[in-house]
Amino acid sequence: MSSGALSPKNREDALAALKVTSEAGRELDILIVGGGVVGAGSALDAVTRGLDVGMVEARDWASGTSSRSSKLIHGGLRYLEMLDFALVQEALKERGLLIQRIAPHLVRPVPFLYPLTKRFFERPYVGAGILLYDTMGMTSGNSRGVPMHKHLSRRGTLRAAPSLKNDAMVGSIRYYDAQVDDARYVVNMVRTAGHYGAKVANRVTVVDFLREGERVVGARVKDQETGEQFDIRAKQVINATGVWTDETQAMVTDRGQMKVRASKGIHLVVPRDRFQSTVGLILRTEKSVLFVIPWGRHWIIGTTDTDWDLDKAHPAASSKDIDYILEHVNKVLRRPLTREDVEGVYAGLRPLLAGESDSTAKLSREHVVAHPVPGLVVVAGGKWTTYRVMAKDAVDEATRALDERVPASCTETVPLLGAEGYKAAWNKRARMAESSGVHVARVEHLLQRYGTHAEDILALIREDRSLGEPLPGADDYLGAEVVYAVTHENARHIDDVLTRRTRISIESWDRGVSAAPAVAALMAPFLEWSDAQVDREVKHYLARVEAERLSQEQPDDILADNARMGVEDIVPLS
Repeated sequence: MSSGALSPKNREDALAALKVTSEAGRELDILIVGGGVVGAGSALDAVTRGLDVGMVEARDWASGTSSRSSKLIHGGLRYLEMLDFALVQEALKERGLLIQRIAPHLVRPVPFLYPLTKRFFERPYVGAGILLYDTMGMTSGNSRGVPMHKHLSRRGTLRAAPSLKNDAMVGSIRYYDAQVDDARYVVNMVRTAGHYGAKVANRVTVVDFLREGERVVGARVKDQETGEQFDIRAKQVINATGVWTDETQAMVTDRGQMKVRASKGIHLVVPRDRFQSTVGLILRTEKSVLFVIPWGRHWIIGTTDTDWDLDKAHPAASSKDIDYILEHVNKVLRRPLTREDVEGVYAGLRPLLAGESDSTAKLSREHVVAHPVPGLVVVAGGKWTTYRVMAKDAVDEATRALDERVPASCTETVPLLGAEGYKAAWNKRARMAESSGVHVARVEHLLQRYGTHAEDILALIREDRSLGEPLPGADDYLGAEVVYAVTHENARHIDDVLTRRTRISIESWDRGVSAAPAVAALMAPFLEWSDAQVDREVKHYLARVEAERLSQEQPDDILADNARMGVEDIVPLS
């Protein structure tokens, strides 16, 4: 097993191993295409069964849907109303696993209020649903990991959330779900898969699939960092490309395709001091539900649910989307939020299995695994929370076609890197702070982002005290985290650090513009950037921020997409 450090050298070694294997006429057992939460989960599932595994991602780990979610690990309370008990039960089991065993450093309970607006009948109706939700969590086969719900009067509701309007509710029910930094989770899972022996590389695009007759036997790929193309051979290929499923499937066959539709969801990030509350909120809208989610020193508010058929790599939030969220959250706040209160905006696409319904809000959140042609397994649909089940099902399907007998999935018992010993590390956080000279509040922040690997960050600071300084305009993040992102987490560009390894792009007022030069300077030595490349990286990030801001002023999706597409993804200087 390797250390799990996704360094520039590790990426080179992974690519060399994938190439040499193919040139030598040998095959991987499984090649996974797509480095989101399902692809990364599939890589970890397959490699911990003892298989020879490779995984490639066209852009950055979790750069699509998997980093742009509501950042909740939840059973899906509203699916109870749809009588989808099996989906809720499955998700609640996974929630308990993630909190208790797999990733306690990244997944933690978060309280929500469900406001009640009608007297008499609503409380018993909603209360029965939430009681069932809690009961299903307890009987899912795992400790649920969260407290039980509690009924609150109007006075109790206002004590918990003083900024709510007095007439916004007649009372509420407080219940618990869990939250996660989705991008950090995926990177952590990729590292864990690498630790167990998977060969993983980001910025590698599949340009075609290799065929022998009807059978898929691998993929032709292009290294986006160098422009080099080469083949990777594999006994089975798993297509875990989310909203790009239709496009990747079409490279192989037009028969028996599952269809995936993209549903856009946008979220707003506002400072925590814009309204007072010790809990999050779940609000009903005419189309779906709206979450107000505590997020450190911020609130995340979302989401929308609208059909999207424009650019999938960079979905754009329009002015209409932003106004929709502000309008609905302001119905319950004493002091309305305005555009000036919004620090950050992000948009993501859900991959929904297409059905007869015209409304994406009514499409299935369940997943499907298919084997459309020999050698190719496709997995699509599903919920972020149930990624592990999707991965298990995809690998199960792939291994049925392998000659040798393959062990069953064991990811239910495999903690991610940083999880083992996390509670003990948390208990000694004061000593860690004292020995490193880093304030205990920062140590806590690091522990909740890296688990026991927070010690690696502190070691960097001990070696170079300047790395203990916060980044410009982003006081929550330290220079050492940028270095660590490059040397251990496969960060290749400024955007990788500011958008996914940290959340500076949505948590700072300038969206990371002032931090970008400092980040580039810290990354440059490890990626051997020239001064010209450093300058280009900074200018590209600033242009990206400007394009996003412009798109968010547009009245509709088409104009917003046109504005955002004014800046393409960066590629290295040739």
